[in-house]
Amino acid sequence: MTHPVDVHVGKKIRQRRWLTGMTQQQLAEQVGIKFQQIQKYETGANRVSASRLWDISDALDVPVSFFFEGLEAAEGDLASKVPADLMGDKEALDLIRSYYAIPENQRRRLFELARVLSDVA
Repeated sequence: MTHPVDVHVGKKIRQRRWLTGMTQQQLAEQVGIKFQQIQKYETGANRVSASRLWDISDALDVPVSFFFEGLEAAEGDLASKVPADLMGDKEALDLIRSYYAIPENQRRRLFELARVLSDVA
């Protein structure tokens, strides 16, 4: 049975990998393991050792603490209003990547439009 912390860490690995546009194969090669092991980490099927998490954080250019962020989201907090697996959703991550590809002045206008629309809903 998978432990919730292992599942959370795996989702954070997948989230960061998608945001950087890296494949499982590319991450595995940088870390020195097979891509199937990355798959197991991302699903929480296998627990990531401390030294392996260190290598993954280096390959993904984030501190090790990144993988534990949001683990204890407070009730009533904005994070609790967002589906728990939002950052594990490929469509959401593709949307974020596309958003940041838009020139800054247009991105600001799009952000304001989204804010207005969400206030109406």
